[in-house]
Amino acid sequence: MNIFSSAITSKLFHLTLFSSIILAAIFVFASPAKADLRVCNQIGKPISIALGYRAERGWQSEGWWVTAPDTCAIVFEGDLNSRFYYLFAADDIAVGAWDGTVFMCTRDETFTIFGVEDCLARGYERTGFFEIDTENRSDWTIQLTESDIERAPE
Repeated sequence: MNIFSSAITSKLFHLTLFSSIILAAIFVFASPAKADLRVCNQIGKPISIALGYRAERGWQSEGWWVTAPDTCAIVFEGDLNSRFYYLFAADDIAVGAWDGTVFMCTRDETFTIFGVEDCLARGYERTGFFEIDTENRSDWTIQLTESDIERAPE
C-alpha cells in the first residue's frame, strides 16, 4: 500500500465515522417530543399527588406521586386523550391541600382504583379533586403554589 492509498483509506474511514455520528444525532434529536401531564411543586415542602381521569374502563384514580420542592412529577405518561383530568394534592407537613368538588376514591397507600361510586363501602376514602382543563392539548403542566393551597383549620 502506498502513502496515497493510505491517506484515502484514512479519510474514507473518518468520513464514514463522522457520517454515522451525524445520522445517530439526527435520529436521537428528531424523535417526537414526549407528551405528558406534569405537576410541578412550587412550594418549599414535598407534596403527595393523586390523579383522576376517564379511562377505557370508566373512571380511574391513581396515587401517590411524592414530589420534592421545585420539581415536577409526570402523573400521566403519553399523549393526553381527554380534555379534563382531576387532581388532588396534599402538603402533609403543613396539613394543606389542593382539592375540589369532584369526588373520587383514594387510599393511604399507593393505589389504582376503578370507579368513583361507593368509595367508603368499598374500603376507600372519598376525596375531593379539582378539575384541570387541558384545552385538548396533547401535553400539559400545572404549577402548584402556596397561594393556591387550602389550609386545614388549626
